[in-house]
Amino acid sequence: MPRNCLRPSNIRNLLDKISKLFKKILPIYWAFLTYMLLRPGVENLEYPFMFSGIDKLLHLSIFGLLGFCFMAAYPKTRFTIYIQVMLIYSILTEILQDVMGFGRSLEGLDLVADTVGVLAGYYIFIKLRSYNI
Repeated sequence: MPRNCLRPSNIRNLLDKISKLFKKILPIYWAFLTYMLLRPGVENLEYPFMFSGIDKLLHLSIFGLLGFCFMAAYPKTRFTIYIQVMLIYSILTEILQDVMGFGRSLEGLDLVADTVGVLAGYYIFIKLRSYNI
């Protein structure tokens, strides 16, 4: 790898390009996630990979990805603002699931999984950003 790739200005340019890409990805993912969280509930079929608690793992994963995408799109966001936006979204989707009456309900453990996912997405972003390219 050429040495000029390691210059701080080149790293900054790369991070700016990544941020621009994630600013395009984030609204699409967020809209898709909102649709998936609020669509009518369907009876789960049994698949070999299904296990008890898979929905909590899915919540953790999708909110981890949402958190990572948010921080990649807006890397200068303070943690307090970030966590407030993510938790408000998480709480709002859970309340709407319960109120809309489409066969879904508000679950406290979903909120816990969402919070852990959001924190994991933030942590992964911070760790990746701290690596010297």
